[in-house]
Amino acid sequence: MKIGQVAREAGVSVDTVRFYERRGVLPPAGRRPSGYREFAGSAPGRIRAAKALQDLGFTLDEIVDALRAHDEGGATCAGERWRLEAVVTRLDTRIAELQRVRREAARAVEDCEAGRCRLLTIDDRETGRTPAIDDRQAGRTPAVTDRETGRTPAVPD
Repeated sequence: MKIGQVAREAGVSVDTVRFYERRGVLPPAGRRPSGYREFAGSAPGRIRAAKALQDLGFTLDEIVDALRAHDEGGATCAGERWRLEAVVTRLDTRIAELQRVRREAARAVEDCEAGRCRLLTIDDRETGRTPAIDDRQAGRTPAVTDRETGRTPAVPD
């Protein structure tokens, strides 16, 4: 199959097909006498499988490893379960982190409603101005604003 046909059948761009070939999701394509790539008929299905695994939360390296195990013929559902469990564990960790961040953002909203807005700098709490937001609304980036005002940006420790 030519690369364009693979892309159409898989529902991805030609660049995605090339990327997946480079990263090992697809085996290296052969070459026609004209120099065009020639992919196996299974390439679109393999790309769709990779996209489905990606949607589940697999990394590209994990997808390549899972497909390699499948290609070697020894993959069984019971034997590959650990891959899914690792993804679930990673998702649980990410969900917990997002819940923590959400709680913190909700507290910031509550603080703002109580007149203790975290977005205000200590110097501007009396005026109610928020320089960072005012600058963004005026289309100035923090770097431009710092140059214009002579402010020195805070450098993390």
